[in-house]
Amino acid sequence: MVHKIIEWSLQNRFIVLVLSAGLFVWGFFSVKKNPIDAIPDLSENQVIVFTEWMGRGPQLIEDQVTYPLVTNLQGLPRIKYVRGTSMFGMSFIYVIFNDDVDIYWARERVLERLSTVTRSLPTGVTPQLGPDGTGVGHVLWYTLDAPNMDLGEQRALQDWYIKFALQNVEGVSEIASFGGFQKQYQVTVDPNKLLYYKLSVPEVINAIRTNNNESGGRKFELSDIGYIIKTSGYLKSLQEIENIPVKNQNSIPIRVADVATVQMTGETRLGIFDQDGQGERVGGIVVMRYGQNAAAVIDKVKAKMQEVAKGFPEKVKFDIVYDRGELITESIDSIKRTLIEEMIVVSLVVIIFLFHWRSALSIIIQIPITLAASFILLNAFGISSNIMSLTGIALAIGVIVDNGIIMSENAYKHLSVRYEAWLKQNKQSA
Repeated sequence: MVHKIIEWSLQNRFIVLVLSAGLFVWGFFSVKKNPIDAIPDLSENQVIVFTEWMGRGPQLIEDQVTYPLVTNLQGLPRIKYVRGTSMFGMSFIYVIFNDDVDIYWARERVLERLSTVTRSLPTGVTPQLGPDGTGVGHVLWYTLDAPNMDLGEQRALQDWYIKFALQNVEGVSEIASFGGFQKQYQVTVDPNKLLYYKLSVPEVINAIRTNNNESGGRKFELSDIGYIIKTSGYLKSLQEIENIPVKNQNSIPIRVADVATVQMTGETRLGIFDQDGQGERVGGIVVMRYGQNAAAVIDKVKAKMQEVAKGFPEKVKFDIVYDRGELITESIDSIKRTLIEEMIVVSLVVIIFLFHWRSALSIIIQIPITLAASFILLNAFGISSNIMSLTGIALAIGVIVDNGIIMSENAYKHLSVRYEAWLKQNKQSA
């Protein structure tokens, strides 16, 4: 079979050259399309289910949330295993699927199962899926350099302006905020006053919840004009919360302010983010979507950040603390330089070793064609250009020319034997 292929190739050199040129062009465009990253994504094919039930201990979370979810999710098709973790107020379930499973198909299966599992969970507990990113999806971290803003204002700027803008960037799965204070209205109940007024904590909670909603009305016509009646009941200030009536006693309303203290404060924090020992900072983590081009996503995020910065208050700016784009650029440039150096050195060795430019050219031309063809296979198998894949190509350059040298040497040997036999035959006939 191999002899027939070689014989056909020798008899149809023009076709072989055209096919080689076409393969090189195809590989050249594959290089442009191949995603670029610094490190290979070796993370498992997983779907994360996150459940929040604040104020509960890990054991209660394990018994009432994590265990029911793990036992129900184990019956999903094409999964390897299910892992669960319980901590204070939170539960994490890691559903690991087989490597050949499409990640979005897996997320759909998990969502289908969660729609039936939630009925067995405590009231008010709603599981939700984590972002469709991987363990190496954190491509960029940034903080806000805002010397004239407090941490609460910085966190509000991050959550209600920057986050929504950057999430619209193509290839971004999530913008995870960190640091600062998340503003909230906090009602601190005095148990002695509750006892005095014969009230309970659920009554106070129910009164606040009932008064913090929007009520619908109806439409009616008067003098050929349509009117829509509605009420606006959302709480907008501390005074509105304080004036909410909880109960009437002897025709006197007992307000929230009579039994509790209402104040604007920050959500309870379990940690802080300090940058370079210069104090607390507020920022965000850009999580890349599964299977995206890291270099392209980072460039788009940076371009969007320049747009977003135009709407910042005075003296507020971005401070990028981690940028994988720099690591990608330096790594790829280093590997490219190594590839070029290897190609030059190998070409010189082949020319010196064979000392015949036509034979050397037939071997050297294999290097760019083979390298281009390797990127076709990288795209076919969904492998990005990273340190490991490009280093493997660099190591294979020597192997690529070995075959050509052996074939050339073998051809020379057979030709010399035939030439020697032809000379002997001519001498005998003479």
